[in-house]
Amino acid sequence: MKHPLATKLGDLEKLLAGFPRLMVAYSGGVDSSLLLAVAGRVLGENVLGVIADSPSLPRASLAMALTQARNLGLTVEVLATSEFEDPRYAANPPDRCYFCKSELFLRMDRLARERGYPVLAYGENADDPPAQRPGSLAAGQFAIRAPLREAGLGKADVREIARTLGLESADLPAQPCLSSRIPHGTRVTPGAVSLIERGEEALRDMGFRILRVRLVNAEPPWALVQVAPEETEALLARRMEVLQRLKGAGFASVEIDPAGYRGTGLL
Repeated sequence: MKHPLATKLGDLEKLLAGFPRLMVAYSGGVDSSLLLAVAGRVLGENVLGVIADSPSLPRASLAMALTQARNLGLTVEVLATSEFEDPRYAANPPDRCYFCKSELFLRMDRLARERGYPVLAYGENADDPPAQRPGSLAAGQFAIRAPLREAGLGKADVREIARTLGLESADLPAQPCLSSRIPHGTRVTPGAVSLIERGEEALRDMGFRILRVRLVNAEPPWALVQVAPEETEALLARRMEVLQRLKGAGFASVEIDPAGYRGTGLL
């Protein structure tokens, strides 16, 4: 009797095998990485990964995603997106992600028509609640497929299969875009996300793994620093260094959250 996970992987492979050519929205996160990797195994040269590049994507994340794809022998193209030029996105409403995903899917749709890719897909999994995800609404409007969800693969399944396949992203912490560090209603600008990126890179250079630098106030820039609860004691012990590094990155004021990042973990 097959292991249920093997059955789900088989279902995913059968689903993908039914696509003549496939374009995948790839971010370097575990979901889209697994989707692209399995699609590459099934479809070979008939699959193309596309990664959206904008100020909200950290340069280190872009480099890591491209390196992983290259190591897997997968073709990925960088597609510049312009959501920051959309005043609806810049206003940072609760459904900001809808405008970001709409921009990506619009550009993917145009590229797919030019290149002859009849099917577009992205890495939503079976545990992602579509009704609560603005990106899912955008995907529906552009008829973007979600093969992981269609094959019944939840987050734990995705991570386990990714480990089996040796994907570098298998155990990466969830990493939403830099704009997610800005409170709704506070304008999203390239300068703000660049500031956040510098702050988070400074903390990673100190050895912290799961972290957020949140922009509490834009002018003057005020940061709330969060790391995983198990790392918080070490962060507090190095408080003066943290303050020095964050102020060096451009923050005028820095606060450390003693409770830690409450969304911590690999999900």
